[in-house]
Amino acid sequence: MSKLGSKDQETGSERVRGLSQCEEHDACGVGFVADLNALASHRVVTQALECLSCLTHRGGVDADGASGDGAGISVQLPAEFFAREARRLNSGFQPHWRTAVGVFFFPTDGVTRARAMFAAEEAVRNRGLYVAGWRQVPVNPGALGPQARESQPAIWHLLVGQPADQEREFEQILYLTRKEIERRIAEAGITDCYIPSFSSRNIVYKGLMAPSQLGIFYKDLVDPEFKTSAALYHQRYSTNTSPTWFLAQPFRLVAHNGEINTLLGNRNWMRAREAVLDHPIWGNESEWLKPVIQPSGSDSASFDNVLELLTRSGRTVHHALLMMIPEAWEDSVEIPADVQAFYHYHSCLMEPWDGPAAMAFLDGPLVGAALDRNGLRPARYTITRDGLVVLGSEVGLLPIEPERVQEKGRLGPGQILLVDLEHKKIFKNEQLKKQVSHAQKYRKWIRNNMTFLPRFKAEKCGLLDAGEERFANSDRPGFVALQRAAGYTQEDLDLLITPLAGMKKEPVGSMGDDTPLAALSTRPRPVYHYFRQMFAQVTNPPIDPLRESLVMALNLYLGARHSVLVESPEHARMIRLESPFLFDAELRELRRMGEEKFKPATVSTLFLASQGPEGMTAAINRIKQECVAAVKQGSSILILSDLGVDVDHAAVPMLLVVGAVVEHLIAEGVGNKADLVLETAEAWESHQFACLVAYGAAGINPYLALEVVADLASRRELGDVSVPRAIENFRAGIETGIKKIMSKMGISTLASYQGGKFFEIIGLDPDVVKEFFPDTRSLVGGRKLV
Repeated sequence: MSKLGSKDQETGSERVRGLSQCEEHDACGVGFVADLNALASHRVVTQALECLSCLTHRGGVDADGASGDGAGISVQLPAEFFAREARRLNSGFQPHWRTAVGVFFFPTDGVTRARAMFAAEEAVRNRGLYVAGWRQVPVNPGALGPQARESQPAIWHLLVGQPADQEREFEQILYLTRKEIERRIAEAGITDCYIPSFSSRNIVYKGLMAPSQLGIFYKDLVDPEFKTSAALYHQRYSTNTSPTWFLAQPFRLVAHNGEINTLLGNRNWMRAREAVLDHPIWGNESEWLKPVIQPSGSDSASFDNVLELLTRSGRTVHHALLMMIPEAWEDSVEIPADVQAFYHYHSCLMEPWDGPAAMAFLDGPLVGAALDRNGLRPARYTITRDGLVVLGSEVGLLPIEPERVQEKGRLGPGQILLVDLEHKKIFKNEQLKKQVSHAQKYRKWIRNNMTFLPRFKAEKCGLLDAGEERFANSDRPGFVALQRAAGYTQEDLDLLITPLAGMKKEPVGSMGDDTPLAALSTRPRPVYHYFRQMFAQVTNPPIDPLRESLVMALNLYLGARHSVLVESPEHARMIRLESPFLFDAELRELRRMGEEKFKPATVSTLFLASQGPEGMTAAINRIKQECVAAVKQGSSILILSDLGVDVDHAAVPMLLVVGAVVEHLIAEGVGNKADLVLETAEAWESHQFACLVAYGAAGINPYLALEVVADLASRRELGDVSVPRAIENFRAGIETGIKKIMSKMGISTLASYQGGKFFEIIGLDPDVVKEFFPDTRSLVGGRKLV
C-alpha cells in the first residue's frame, strides 16, 4: 500500500532525535478520557472522538488521500444500550443477566461467515452462556477511502448473557470462549476472521480509517444512548507492519504509541512458557490458552495478548503492565525498597518488553497510562475540578476552561497513572506502586530464595601468573594451536583483544568494511561472521549507552521458571548474574553454589575430529539428548563446555550448539526449566558474546580469551598494564561493547535482549538456518556447516 508521509521512509528530522525528550509529532497518537464524578454519558464518547480528531497529523494516509493507517476507540461497555439490543434480538434474554458483546470482523463471503458464526455460537454454548443473537453493526461505508472500503470486513456483534448460576468470573469465561472460537475458526480453515473484543467490560470500534471518519462510519458512536464513563483512543502510524483493519488499535486492553524492540525474544520466551501455564483459575482448561500470542500480530497486538492473559488470570491490569514494562530499578537509589523488590521478583518471571512505549489501558473501571523505562514517548494529562481526566500524546486535545483545571502534568520515564472509576480515585505513580508492591512479601521471598553470584576481582580468577607458569616455551606451540582451533587470528589479538585489555574499550574503526563476506571468503571463518547485527529503524531511536547508563542493565537469571500466571516464593529460587561474562573462578563458584538446588550438569561439545562432518552432526544430536535428559533429572543449569580440544578432539561451534539446544528444549516442553552457561574458547569479542546471548545463553566463561589476555599482559605486550588490570579491562570492555550492541536496537536490558535473535544471517544454507536459528532473517543461501 503506497502511503503519503509513511514512517517507512524515515526523514532526516526523525533520525536526529534527542534521547531524553522525543519530538512532539513523530509517532502514533494515544490517550484516554475518563469522568470520575458523573454518571456514564455520551459526552465522554464525543470528547474521546474530539481528542482523536486532534491527532490526525500523527497518522499516515494512503495514496488515495482518504484511507488512514487505522484509528479506533475502546469504551466501557454501555450495558444498558446492549441489554436493550439483546432483548430486541431475543425475548428470552433476562433483564438481570450480565451482558457481554463479541465484536467480529468476518469475511464478506456469506457462506464462510455463516460457518464462522456457527463455530462461535457453539463455543459460547459450550461455556454455559446464553446466545442472545447476532447484531449487524450499523455502519456507513461512504465515510471510508477507496482502499479501506475495498478491504472492509463484515462487522457483527455477538450478544451474550451470563445466567445467574454461573460461578466463574464472567471475563474469564469470555476469555476462554474467545480463545476456543479462534482455534475452531483456524481449524476450519477460515481466514480473515478476527475478534477485536469479547468482553462484558470493554468494547472496541476500530478500522482502517482516519480519526475524523470513525464517528461517521460507526453509527453507534453518535447514538445519544451509547454511554460510558471512560474511553481509550488511538491513531495509528504504521511502521513495521502494513495497515489493515485487524491491526488498527486499540486492542482489547491497550493502545500503544511506540515499538517493542524486543518483540522476537518476548514471543520466543512466551512460547517456551506455554509449557507451564498452571493456575487454579484455568485448571485443566489451560490448553485453550495456547497460543498465547496470535500469529501475524503486530508488536502492540502481541503485548496486548500477554497483558490480557496475565490480567484474566487474576492480576490487575496495572500490576501486569508494571510487570511487563518495569522502570529502571536496578541501580536506582530513589525507588523504595518494596517497589524495587516488586520489580526484582517479577524479573524472575518475565523479561521486560523493551522499547519506546506509551501504553494507555482500559479494563472496565480501570483506565490509565504508563511509560517505558526510557520515557521516549509523550503522555500529558489534565485533571479538572469536576473529575474529568484527559491524557494524550498532545497538549490541548480537548478545550478546557482554565478555571476548571485542577492539575496538569506529564508522565516521566517508568511512571504510571491510574484512574479507578469504581472507587472514584486517581492514583499517581508512587502511590500506585506502593500499593502493588505491598500485595505480596516480595522482599522476603527474594531474601530467602534468591542466590547472588559474587562478582570476583581479577586477583581471584586464577590467571595471574599465566604467562610464566602455564605457557612456558615448551607449551607455547600448543597454546597457539588451541587459539587457531578456536578461530583466533593475529588480527584478533592485535586489533581486538589488545585494545580491550589495554585500554578497556573496543578499537575505533572506519565506517567501511572491506573484509570479504564469510560466505565468499577463501579462509575459514567463525560462524559469528555470518551474522550481522540489526539496528533500530524508523521511530526507534538507538540509545546512547553512556548517557543513558542508568537504564542499562546486564543482569540475568539462572534457574527453572514456573508458571507466569501465579506468584510464590519458589519463583524467586534463582541465581542472579550481574553480567553474562564469567571469570573461571566465578564459574567454579557457580557450580559450587548451585550443586544442591540447581544441580548443574556439564555437557561436552567435543567430537572425534577423525569423524568429520558426520561426527559433528552426531555430536549435536548427542548434546541435545543429554541436555533434555539432564533437565528431566532435575538440572536447571546446563554448562556446555568445549574444554579438551586437542589433536584428536574438535569442538562443535558453540553458536550452533546454543541454537540447537534452545530450540530442542522448547520443542520438548522444557525450555523454561533450565538456562545455559557456556565454558568456551570461542568468545573473545563483544559481537560473539551478543550472538550467544541473543540465541539463548545466559552465562559465558571465555576461558581461552582470559588466558590470552593474561599471557599478553605477562609478556608486557600491553605496556605497563598488569595482569589483573588487563583482565578487568577486558571484561569491562566486553560489557561496554554488549551495551553498545543492545543500544543499536533501542534495548536497555540484557534480559530483554536474551533469546531475541537480533541478527541477520548472510551466507548460510536455509536448512542450517531453519534447524539452528529459526525466526532469523536470512535472504540469501550459502554454506552448509554440518
